Amino acid sequence: MDWQQYIHSDPKILLGKPTVKGTRLSVEFLLGLFAAGWTKQQVLETIRLLA
Repeated sequence: MDWQQYIHSDPKILLGKPTVKGTRLSVEFLLGLFAAGWTKQQVLETIRLLA
């Protein structure tokens, strides 16, 4: 998978933090969910925008 198709960084959005393209969801936030024990399925069910 080419992550560059999905991840974008723009200084005007979240102060340039990497985000999921077309959203204001930071990669940092999503990684935090996984670090807290969330599964891929839980993330996709909760954040339907990613499904």
